[in-house]
Amino acid sequence: MKNGYKILWTDNALKELENTIEYLEENWTDRELRNLALKLEETLAYISQNPNLFQPSDVKKEIRRVVILTHNTLYYRINNDQIEILSFFSNRQSPKKRKLK
Repeated sequence: MKNGYKILWTDNALKELENTIEYLEENWTDRELRNLALKLEETLAYISQNPNLFQPSDVKKEIRRVVILTHNTLYYRINNDQIEILSFFSNRQSPKKRKLK
């Protein structure tokens, strides 16, 4: 059985994740932060095993998206045997601010 696809984060996605965590640390409880972390880990495990599980985005068909809780959407694409995380987008922003390259 295949171990799964390797997951790589782009600099943009890491920066968005970092900004999200900073915001949430100021405005959410530790319990809510743990819940987000668990949901993110669970989602990444699903993507690693079955990258076509989630729907194509409305931006480009080769980019897929999955909502992480209500406030954030993860955008990714399959690149050979790797998953490239393109964005950890805060849904509170305008969709025009998405950087999906």
